[in-house]
Amino acid sequence: MEVTKRCVCWCLAVLFLSVVVVVATVRIDSISLPRNVEKEQLQSSTNSSMAARSEEEVVEALSKHAVEDPDAVAAEVASLVEMSIRNNTERRKLGYFSCGTGNPIDDCWRCDPSWHRNRKRLADCGIGFGRNAIGGRDGRFYVVTDPTDDDPVNPKPGTLRHAVIQDNPLWIVFKRDMVIQLKEELIMNSFKTIDGRGSNVHIANGACITIQFVTNVIIHGLHIHDCKPTGNAMVRSSPSHYGWRTMADGDGISIFGSSHIWIDHNSLSHCADGLVDAIMGSTAITISNNHMTHHNEVMLLGHSDSYTRDKQMQVTIAYNHFGEGLIQRMPSRCRHGYFHVVNNDYTHWVMYAIGGSASPTINSQGNRYAAPANAFAKEVTKRVDTATSEWKSWNWRSEGDLLLNGAYFTPSGAGASASYARASSLGAKSSSMVGSITSGAGVLSCRRAREC
Repeated sequence: MEVTKRCVCWCLAVLFLSVVVVVATVRIDSISLPRNVEKEQLQSSTNSSMAARSEEEVVEALSKHAVEDPDAVAAEVASLVEMSIRNNTERRKLGYFSCGTGNPIDDCWRCDPSWHRNRKRLADCGIGFGRNAIGGRDGRFYVVTDPTDDDPVNPKPGTLRHAVIQDNPLWIVFKRDMVIQLKEELIMNSFKTIDGRGSNVHIANGACITIQFVTNVIIHGLHIHDCKPTGNAMVRSSPSHYGWRTMADGDGISIFGSSHIWIDHNSLSHCADGLVDAIMGSTAITISNNHMTHHNEVMLLGHSDSYTRDKQMQVTIAYNHFGEGLIQRMPSRCRHGYFHVVNNDYTHWVMYAIGGSASPTINSQGNRYAAPANAFAKEVTKRVDTATSEWKSWNWRSEGDLLLNGAYFTPSGAGASASYARASSLGAKSSSMVGSITSGAGVLSCRRAREC
């Protein structure tokens, strides 16, 4: 390999010196080649019209590239060849991992140009409390071909509603771009993955997604927005059951009494109630890589102060971008449970970012908090409707967070790491990496045979 490199270098050097010798025979002062002449020369070499030009023109064009020290240039060419070979070799050694961003979820699957043939690999890339959510990994693929939702009781085959109510595990993908306007809540069954990669899929302008009393659900790669309250209607939840649904609040994603749930790489905005709410004893949840914008009460985690079953709740909120037009609850009304808020980018809030009541444990690590200009809204945290004498014992900590533009986090409770064991779900990276880690938050632009 070393002999080959040297041969390439010497051949290039000899070729360059040969050109210089020809140029040296022409006694014309060296001047810079104007842009229009350079363009003409390039075009001429492409279409072989150089032969039609006079010998005098050719010599004049070549002489304008003459240099004072050809030996130095030859050495520089050899050096550049060596560097190019070395760099190409190093890139080959890195393989597809060279596209890594430091985001462990994305680095697990996004660098693979054959991701569309290996879709189910995603199920092995989870992190945090929801890392064991496998969705429809062990089932067959279901291709949604029809964006309509004409009959929530008897959905047509090929529709998203027909896919999600099935009893068997399914990995659900989309044949093409589509906007799905749901008449009623989309009630998920267990062991389902909705995978929007490769298509531009919007669930919008109607009802949205309900994950109720089920397990192992992955929602990935959807635009979810403009969700409306719906209900007082019959809706099917499985092939063998449909029933009466009371009015739904209009959440983007509602998680109710469910476990092993992973919400990843979605773009959410403009819903009637929350963008993502988890209540009624839900646990083992990861909310990651989402881009949330233009909303008031972004995320609610916990049913009520009196509902103590939420003491088992464990939620990881990681690598999300909380962006433009957000006001509060990112998350808030965290109640009773354990919440790991790690490596998120908070670029916008109007009132506050993180809040809670009923003694939740909140572990904030490696986030970037950029406070708004309003001098009265600099505090990241808010204890909701609770006296200071009470919340001082709650375990809330900030560790390694980057606090910008006057932002401040009010800690409370124990400082010892042992107090946060149940609110720790993964290792936090440095807050200096948050920009890179969250750069792909939201729906990704994925095309087949390319890195996503």
